[in-house]
Amino acid sequence: MPDVVDHVAVARLYGEPLFAMPQDLYIPPDALEVFLEAFEGPLDLLLYLIRKQNFNILDIPMAGVTRQYLVYVEEIRGRNLELAAEYLLMAAMLIEIKSRMLLPPKRVAVGQEAEDPRAELVRRLLEYERMKLAAARLNAVPQFGRDFLKAQVLIEQSLQPRFPEVNVVDLQEAWHDILKRAKLVQHHRITRAELSVREHMGMILKRLQGRRFVVFEELFDPAKGTPVLVVTFIALLELAKETLIEITQAEVFAPLYVRLAYCPA
Repeated sequence: MPDVVDHVAVARLYGEPLFAMPQDLYIPPDALEVFLEAFEGPLDLLLYLIRKQNFNILDIPMAGVTRQYLVYVEEIRGRNLELAAEYLLMAAMLIEIKSRMLLPPKRVAVGQEAEDPRAELVRRLLEYERMKLAAARLNAVPQFGRDFLKAQVLIEQSLQPRFPEVNVVDLQEAWHDILKRAKLVQHHRITRAELSVREHMGMILKRLQGRRFVVFEELFDPAKGTPVLVVTFIALLELAKETLIEITQAEVFAPLYVRLAYCPA
């Protein structure tokens, strides 16, 4: 183990720790493409060369800038011909501007300045720089999904209270309780009466009108005998089937309540 601080490896080579940078480190040529593709286009490269050397963008030294630009283009020509095409077009423009600067300026009217061959290039560079700075400012603004996430809390809301559903077992137990109470007040009197389920349905609806809730047991009159209780119970089932009434329960094993079904206007 080499004598290094805390024996911390700086890298691993084929699984083996390295405690110092190798002296014969080889950098493949393709690694240079990372630098070549760092610029977003010819204007970006040209602006970089001007700003890096603190050149006055309104008075660009075309010879020096063109020379450095061509060095860069030569580097990428052999590696990425498709990428170099647009850079070659800008190189041709720079050479043309330099050639025009070497020629005598065209004659202009008295009081007017001769046109600078660099004017159009300067305009494009300034416009590109403004857009680049604006894009950088926009990118610095916190963005949803990149810099922060919106907290979301789901809250279940209901306009009406949700009561536990009444199942068949609850109805059976309530019915058996009604029968037990009916047996306590039985009269041994034989009579014949024709009972109408529809009639009892109407009677139940009348009793529920104007009342918020009615206890399930209050709808039955044990004194009228078992036949009336049976018909009343069947009438309740028919009304519930036709969704004219609702049978609810505040909680498990709580008393049953009957009310008119809500009908939206």
